Amino acid sequence: MKQILVIGIGAGNPEHLTLEAVNALNRVDVFFFMDKGADKGSLNRLRRDLCERYITHRRYRVVEAVNPERQREGSDYRATVAALNADKQRTLERLIADELEEGECGALLVWGDPSLYDSTLRILDAIIKSGRLPLEYRVIPGITSVQALAAQHKVALNSIGGSIAITTGRRLAEAFPADIDSVVVMLDAGNAYHTLLDQNLDIFWGAYVGTPEEILIAGRLKDVADQIDRVRAQARQANGWIMDTYLLKRGAGSNEGESD
Repeated sequence: MKQILVIGIGAGNPEHLTLEAVNALNRVDVFFFMDKGADKGSLNRLRRDLCERYITHRRYRVVEAVNPERQREGSDYRATVAALNADKQRTLERLIADELEEGECGALLVWGDPSLYDSTLRILDAIIKSGRLPLEYRVIPGITSVQALAAQHKVALNSIGGSIAITTGRRLAEAFPADIDSVVVMLDAGNAYHTLLDQNLDIFWGAYVGTPEEILIAGRLKDVADQIDRVRAQARQANGWIMDTYLLKRGAGSNEGESD
């Protein structure tokens, strides 16, 4: 049977790979790289660099394919994401069928961790459920951008005895989660933090965390929001893409519970 390894490769620092991930890389016969276009070519270059750095043989092959893009028109977000994943499923299923022999091991190198805001596991489950292509897969966890962001800012994600929420910019724009002191926000294309400038919040923002292009900004949200806007726009224009995450924490005066 064909086997796929879904390997979390961290947020960009090649030294964030776990020993389990390094060992997994050395088992792979075929790597499937999904190309997101010329502007994001550096993402696949980093994948290649990781292979060259950690794999002790050169018997593996790399197969690249164009990654389908989500249609931005229309307001039905879930429907557009479902259509995108269906396109990805067809592409990946074809690659595995055509490029991976029975008994061989293929791999998908996923940014951060495959369990956090990534569709790879759902797509593989859908391929298996279809019954057209017998395969099995394993997941090797990776360091997430959330962990890397907290480490670079030297900040704990949670307040004492408090809960953490991980959400998207789309959901944050609706409201700051109730009874939560710390919120990690991912996939925020619209700078949704501007809807919260009247609240007592601190922000810890980072882009390209773990890479040589890393940018970090922290402070009171109302004081640094415009700076983040400006720096974010400049970085996107310079690089053609941006990968950023931020943590919002209720500021001084909030009830953080008793010391432990």
